[in-house]
Parts: sequence; C-alpha cells; structure tokens
Amino acid sequence: MIITAQDTAVVILSYNGKKWHELFLPLIVSEATTGYTVVVVDNASTDDTADYIRTNFPSVELLQIPVNKGFAHGYAVALQQIQSKYYVLLSADFEVTQGWFNPLHLAMENDIQLAACQPKIRYWREREKFEYAGAAGGFKDNLGYMFCRGRILDEIETDHHQYNDNIEIFWASGGCLFVRSELYHLVGGLDSDFYAHMEEIDLCWRLKNAGFKIGYIGNSLVYHVGGSVISYGSPQKLFYNFRNSLILLLKNETSTRLLWLFPFRLILDGIAGFHFLSQGKWIECKTIIKAHFNFYGSLGKWFAHRRLAQKTVAAIPNKTGIYKGSIIWQYFIKKQKTFDKLDWPPKSL
Repeated sequence: MIITAQDTAVVILSYNGKKWHELFLPLIVSEATTGYTVVVVDNASTDDTADYIRTNFPSVELLQIPVNKGFAHGYAVALQQIQSKYYVLLSADFEVTQGWFNPLHLAMENDIQLAACQPKIRYWREREKFEYAGAAGGFKDNLGYMFCRGRILDEIETDHHQYNDNIEIFWASGGCLFVRSELYHLVGGLDSDFYAHMEEIDLCWRLKNAGFKIGYIGNSLVYHVGGSVISYGSPQKLFYNFRNSLILLLKNETSTRLLWLFPFRLILDGIAGFHFLSQGKWIECKTIIKAHFNFYGSLGKWFAHRRLAQKTVAAIPNKTGIYKGSIIWQYFIKKQKTFDKLDWPPKSL
C-alpha cells in the first residue's frame, strides 16, 4: 500500500495508543487543514486502535504493521510506503497546540539546507517544564554525550521563554521530528537495529555528516507525556541508553577520534557501573554489562552499519551543535547545570 500525501505527512506510530488518540488526535486532525495529511501507523497493537481510527477519523490514513519490532522498525517500514515532500514523525503521546505546524513548515521551506527540525517540547504533566527527550533542541559534547537546551542530564528547566529563538542544533527529538523525505532516504532513514532510543540522534548525525542542518523552532510548541512505551529510568531504557550510545559512536565518528574516544567511553561506562554498584543498584550494574556484551556480540553488524553510514559523509561535515568541552565535567565538577551557564551561545538559523 502506497500513501501519497499532501506536501507533508504527519506520521503517528502507535502501539496500543487508543487512549492517546482519544486525547490528542482531534486537534492534530483539525490542524491538518493547514497543509498536512495524517497517517496513523498501527504497530501490531493488541487493543482496538485500528478500529477506533477507522470509525472516528475517516480522513486519517491507516497503515498496519503485523509484527512489532520496535519504534525504529515501525517507522522504517511505514515511511517506505508514504510519498510526500516532508515527514513529521510524531509519537502517539504528543499533544500539539494550535498553530504548531506552520512555523516548522516555514523554516523548512525557507532553507533548503535544513534537513530536519523540531518544535519546543514541554512536559505534559508539568506543563511549564521542558520535556526530557528533546526540550529546546539536542546537542553533543566532545566525548559523545548527548544533552538538550532546557535539560542537561537530570536537570530539567522551567520554560520562562528563554528559548523562543530559532537555532541550529545537533539533533532533534524523534518524538516530533520534521524531516525532508528526500534526505531522510538519502542517508538511509532510521536504523531499525536501534530498536528504540537514540535512533533519531543517529539519523540527525548522518544528516549533519552529509553537510546539512538540524534546527530548533522556538515558536512552535508541543507537549509530550513521555515514558508511555519505555519508562524513564527503567532497566530497558538504561540498556538501550548504554548500548545505543556505543553504536552511535561507532557508526558516525571519524576513525581518528574513535581511536581514543571509544576506549575512553568504555572506561567511563565502567565507572558508571561501579557507581551503581556502590549504591547497591545491582540491576543497573548488570544492565550496563548486558548492554556491552550485546554490543560486542554484534560488532560485525555494527561495522557493516558504519560502512553504510560513511558513504554519505560530505567532504566538510556540519559540526554545528557540538560542544567542545565535557558536559559531564561541567555538570558534576563545575556544577553548571543549565545551558546558559555553558557560556556557549548557539548559532541562529
């Protein structure tokens, strides 16, 4: 089945997401008159999501995937069946606001070098707080640790409109990711072997390595429930955090940097494991070990992924959004826990 959308396809991946569709889909659909087609991808749900969509939202296109192989796989399969100029990857547990779409679309239309962008993301349950997974745009430090403007490690800021600008970032949240479809497919799309967590960072890194921009658009606002599929702080989340961060580095870093960075990151992961052990958190320690063994056991596969990723690297990759220092050092040693304390102004779009 091939769906030919309008200019933009807003693609909502859903697993047992009926309760979220009841809450959030009406506004998403009513806002679609501003220029997008809504596609719900039912990722082998065991509830009656598909029937609910057919009955209550006849204007919504419905794709059904028979076997759930994770978030990244669901999108990887679905986006092969959708033709449009732009995709918006929108998780089912996101609430949009009136006018959310136009600022994002305008930014993409005005800059052909802009491969992807995200809106401001706030937390659905504490609505003045930024949301953990995306906040006001994603960045990377010199050691490969990811952080957000509005959320550094576990420090989450309140939105005082300090981040209402439009800036270039390193990665955009996969929960509400506006991406140019041609470039999405050019660099290989989402890597389904990530299963869930960090697959959007991998995609953005490949787009940056290909020389394109990733943006944050501060006058578009959405809310994220968060943790509705994989709970924050769970062993499953911890596993993918540690394993997928290693995959990210191996796939996308330069060979020269990998020679010193990869061993150093292994040492830091070991320190994290001993830290959990000292607190009596045996499950967390075992999870880190499990993540590493899973990574090592598939090294051949990850090197094959690296070879593919390196084929689209430009002569001059775009390195905007990489913090030259260590966010771990700034946070734990210098106690600088918010973005403004880094004395590192972002680059405007």
